[in-house]
Amino acid sequence: MAFWSSTSVFTSKVPRKILFMFTLSLSVTYLFYSLMSCYNSLQFPLQENYVYQGRLVTEETTFVTLREKLYSASPGLTEFTEAERTTAVSTVKDHAEAEQRTVEWIRTQASPTKSAAAYHTTALEREHQEISTTDSELRANCTMDYGEKKLPQAIIIGVKKGGTRALLEALRVHPDVRAVGNEPHFFDRNYEKGLDWYRDLMPSTLEGQITMEKTPSYFVTNHAPKRIHSMARDIKLIIVVRNPVTRAISDYTQTLSKKPEIPTFEVLAFKNRTLGLIDASWSALRIGIYALHLESWMQYFPLSQMHFVSGERLIVDPAGEMAKVQDFLGLKRIVTDKHFYFNKTKGFPCLKKPEDSSTPRCLGKSKGRTHPKIDPDVIRRLHKFYKPFNMMFYQMTGQNFEWELEEDSESRSSQD
Repeated sequence: MAFWSSTSVFTSKVPRKILFMFTLSLSVTYLFYSLMSCYNSLQFPLQENYVYQGRLVTEETTFVTLREKLYSASPGLTEFTEAERTTAVSTVKDHAEAEQRTVEWIRTQASPTKSAAAYHTTALEREHQEISTTDSELRANCTMDYGEKKLPQAIIIGVKKGGTRALLEALRVHPDVRAVGNEPHFFDRNYEKGLDWYRDLMPSTLEGQITMEKTPSYFVTNHAPKRIHSMARDIKLIIVVRNPVTRAISDYTQTLSKKPEIPTFEVLAFKNRTLGLIDASWSALRIGIYALHLESWMQYFPLSQMHFVSGERLIVDPAGEMAKVQDFLGLKRIVTDKHFYFNKTKGFPCLKKPEDSSTPRCLGKSKGRTHPKIDPDVIRRLHKFYKPFNMMFYQMTGQNFEWELEEDSESRSSQD
């Protein structure tokens, strides 16, 4: 009874209007803080998500792209959702433009329009195209360096001024042949550097490709056969031979271009021209005694591992000679007559790509030099000197290179 009496007294003292205003004020304050709390919970995550978009292109897009390629390559895996795909390819506007369109962007995220979906689809297709182009360019650029370096399985061992450079360049057109451009001279000058040094000079090759090199001086180097045999007894050897008289003149012409002060060819070729004593110790003439050098090689390698290319036929019929070389190396006949164009100025074929209409690629200025005029009597005597060695070489190789026919034609032209 005392409680109700005190309450009634308090109520009577405080006007009801004041009590109502106080209660309303508390309600409004509570509602205000509630709204602020809801606003912050909605706005801040969106802003944080918006700022994070700046990293999607550089970080998440790459990862999702790789995932997509993985799933496309492996059908058994579950693909990621369309939402992930759309997020991965969304493009981030610059900061100023984004601030102006924040409200519009938020609405788009909540309810994407058809135009936005079309934009994302276009961006995704463009990204796929860019990835595809990058992959193809990567494969093209890495092919030359991809694989491993191996010791050569075939070597062009000779002979100097026989046409070895022309043969090597033609072989390098073949996709299954990788060859060193420069002459390593490993087995005659750099043997002490070891096989690891030699292998490091070789180009990288893939499985099924042949590693090659050419050093013509090997053919006339006494210790080269034994050294090459110790490296690889099953290696294939290619020897380009040419009429020894023409080869000697070509050899002299090359030396003359570097040392114009040297004596004439006639002086160097004879010990005593009056007696007709030929100086076989002169390197330009000694190289042409092919039978003598071949004996050293046959002590270590059978003829089945040697292939002899006619330097003359390599000029007249390069495709025919290349077919034989490709067969010897176990290669498909890819280098054909479509790869050659005869240059009348230089006097030998030039290389070209069958599908390419550009100017054919010829050998450098050091090839195809004009030979000096040599006394016909000197040429006749040299033919006579080489004839028995040529006959022996024909018997050893089982091939007739018909160099005597050139001697007969030269004799008839000198009499006309």
